[in-house]
Order: sequence, then C-alpha cells, then structure tokens
Amino acid sequence: MPARWWILALASSLFAAMTQAATYVYVSNAESSEISVLRLDPAGGSLAPVQTVGIDGQAGPLAVSPDRRFLYVALRTEPHAVQSFALDAASGRLEPLSAAPLPDRMSHLITDRSGRHLFGASYGGHKTSISPIGRDGTVGAPAAVLLTGRHAHATLVDPSNRYVFVSALGSDVVVQWRFDADTGQLTPNDPPALPVRPQAGPRHLAFAPDGRFVYLLNELDARVDVLAFDAERGTLAPVQSLSTLPEGFSGKPWAADLHLTPDGRFLYTSERTSSTLAGFSVDAQTGRLRLVSHAPTEQQPRGFQIDPGGRWLVAAGQLSHAVRVHAIDRESGRLTSSTSTPVGRGPHWVEILTFP
Repeated sequence: MPARWWILALASSLFAAMTQAATYVYVSNAESSEISVLRLDPAGGSLAPVQTVGIDGQAGPLAVSPDRRFLYVALRTEPHAVQSFALDAASGRLEPLSAAPLPDRMSHLITDRSGRHLFGASYGGHKTSISPIGRDGTVGAPAAVLLTGRHAHATLVDPSNRYVFVSALGSDVVVQWRFDADTGQLTPNDPPALPVRPQAGPRHLAFAPDGRFVYLLNELDARVDVLAFDAERGTLAPVQSLSTLPEGFSGKPWAADLHLTPDGRFLYTSERTSSTLAGFSVDAQTGRLRLVSHAPTEQQPRGFQIDPGGRWLVAAGQLSHAVRVHAIDRESGRLTSSTSTPVGRGPHWVEILTFP
C-alpha cells in the first residue's frame, strides 16, 4: 500500500509540474518593427498577449539560445545588427541586453549547439556570418564572414556541433562545412556542397530528432527532400523527394518553412501561394515521408513553429497580420484549426518556448 500511495503522489506532483509550466510564443513582425509575446494555453490552444517589444529597425529572423535564456533578433534595415534579449522564465517577457553589428541583411539566425556562436545567413549578400556570444548572452561583432553561393537562406548545425549546412537558394546547393566550435571557424567539407535539382531553390533545413536525417524544403518547386546524414563525414545524400503542394494547385509555388514534431513522427511545411500547411508522417527507420493532409491557414504563412509538447502548431500570416493555432492530432498528425490572434504587421518568424 505505501508503494502505491508513493506512485500516486509522484504522478500527482509530475502532473502539477506540467500544469504549472508556461508556454510562450514570440512573433517577429517586420512591418511594425516589433516582437509580440503571447502566452499559449496548453489545454485549449488560445493565445493571450503578454508584451509588445519595439525594435530599432525592421524586425527580422529570431534565434533562441540552447538554454532558453536569451532571444536574438536580426534587424533587416540599416545599420544591420542583432539585438539580444534576456528571457524571463517566470513571465515570458523580454528584457533588452545589447546590440551588435551584422555584415548584411539576414534571412535566418541560429546559434550553434553550445550557444557560443551565432550564425547568420544573408540572402542578398550571398554570405554566412559567425558572431561570438558571451556567457551573459551578448553578441559580439562578426568573427568571420564567408561566401556561400547565391542567396544563402538558412543555416543548420548538426547534433555533434562539428558540421554546418547552409542552403544557397540561388545556386541550388546545400553548402557543407566542417565547424570548429572552439575557434568558431568553418572550413569546406569534402564534397563542399550537395547539388539539388535545378530551379528547386533550397530554403530551410531541419534535423530529425535522432540526427539520422535532414529535411530540406525547396522554395521554388515546393518539394521537400529527405537527406541521409553521414555523422562521421558530415555529408548529406538524397533519399526521397515529395511535393508539398495541395491537390489542384495552380500558380507559382512559394514554399516557406518546415518543422518536425519533437518526437519526430510528423513533419509540416508551409506554402504561401495557397496559404496551406502540408503534413507528413515520418518512417522512423527510413526517414521517408508519407503525405497525411493539407490544411488552410493564415494568409501567406511565412513562418511557423511547433510547441515543445508537440500538441500545437502556430503559423504566422504575413498578409493577415495574425497568427493561427492548429491542434496536432497525436495519432494521425492531422491539423485542426483552433484560433486566430492579431499580432503586429507583417509577422514573419515564430519561436515557441516552454518554461517550468
């Protein structure tokens, strides 16, 4: 009997801890130069405003430190810079820390796995930058700026923190680098790039949670590619390619973003011409994808994110100036539209964090 009561007490305390955890959504609004902070209701998926933070320029891509203590936003107007914010785990609010220069207008930001280096990808500048991050979360001036091919769009760091990939949309390649986390230096891998189909337009990349596969979304043909990752050599190889477009699609494909659920069972992509989200199931052994469904969402979904619990997907409508919450069916992966919440103008990028 005592053991039973101990188990019940432990389950009760775990449930209480889960219900006390708070989840916050951070939305970068380009046109109104601000970040919207909202609290996500884990039970019903509704959003409540918490804070609106003004940015000294056009708000750009967001990045979060691995320890969830800091948030970074790139300014897409001159003088190009990155602003650092401290994250308050108790309230979800942002506190400004500092600003540091960037070499160009960035389309993507990400930290390395240690949180000591910030990578920026510049579409217009055809380059990648690497900036040091101090223990206090502040970013320094770029330590290195490297050319990557035409229209660099996003950066991905492998789980071991030894390899880095950059999508070069205009060159139809994924650039492959070796990364020294101690010095922050990148050197070309062998081979230095993975070619993609002509006119595909490689845009965003994501690792499977187990690190065995990389998923690549191509903007111009709206296809998602499954790539096998060689963890020893740090290179990628094609496995599968699928269209993300809904049935009956007409017009010019314009894919935007992709993310996996934290358990790796489902992958989602956004397409801006049709304003839809495509959902795929993931084969855990082969990494291959199977289409589950398409779902309408906010107008021109530039970016979206999935909450750490894998229950909710929040999509930003660049033209509707709102974010929409979609419930994720844990068995099928299908999406059910929940609520739409106004934010600032031109929402582009979304991050979602849960604090205990």
